[in-house]
Amino acid sequence: MAALTSRNSAFGPRAGRIGLYIFLVVSAVFFLLPLLLVVMNSLKPMEEIRQGNLLALPMNPNFDAWVAAWKTACTGLECGGVRPGLWNSIKITIPAVIISTLAGALNGYALAQWKSRHANMIMLLVTVGLFIPYQAMLYPTVKILSNVGLFRTYIGIILVHVVYGLPYTTLLFRNFYVGVPDEISRAARMEGASFLRTFWSVILPISTNILVVVAILQFTGIWNDYLLGLIFAGNDNLPMTVQLTNIVNNSRGAATPNINMAAALITAIPTLIVYFLSGRYFVRGIAAGAVKG
Repeated sequence: MAALTSRNSAFGPRAGRIGLYIFLVVSAVFFLLPLLLVVMNSLKPMEEIRQGNLLALPMNPNFDAWVAAWKTACTGLECGGVRPGLWNSIKITIPAVIISTLAGALNGYALAQWKSRHANMIMLLVTVGLFIPYQAMLYPTVKILSNVGLFRTYIGIILVHVVYGLPYTTLLFRNFYVGVPDEISRAARMEGASFLRTFWSVILPISTNILVVVAILQFTGIWNDYLLGLIFAGNDNLPMTVQLTNIVNNSRGAATPNINMAAALITAIPTLIVYFLSGRYFVRGIAAGAVKG
């Protein structure tokens, strides 16, 4: 009887583990199958796609569709592919990520250090701003930027991303800094360091986890943005996501789904690179409590 009980108790955890693995495999297949189909069809010539073999492996795989998506795909009246949008996305995303991350860190530290009910009220207002949808703020933002001459300019689109990202970054940093012992800041002040000096020389160096987490989240959100780029960037600064939409919706000539899929993959490559290069730091930051609170 004891041996039977021991066998049953061992079978329970093993069955649960097997069930968990099955669930993970099914979930991975469910999420990766669309990506696999996009990759497969981006490597097919149009002759294969016209035969209706979207689910079949490419018989003669090549990167012609990738080259066309990069160099010659039409985005309206211009046929330069998504290549012009790459530099636009880079020059928009990098400064917006840096500014919104550092500004959010400073705001979060200030709110964490400010021991007052007013700080809690301001944090509540910041949180409310986080949940207001972009669509509700588009018109007043357009009017404000138009009045100051920044509508559809390079500075304007960066400013929009920074302002719209501040509630999110401030919330994450504030929740992180609440858990930092007050003795660290107090010791710096006793040594004569100012608030900004303490923040820059003492607090930021111990904020690696949250900095990586916020930077990755901001990079992904800004790079993948379409709506704000379409409205505020202007014709000379359209990001890759807008270029991609123009390629997919282009009505000139016959439809080319292989080029559309290749363009979508090219647009997604930078975020994949960022994830693969810093993904372990992101996971380490999450595990270390970078988004606790």
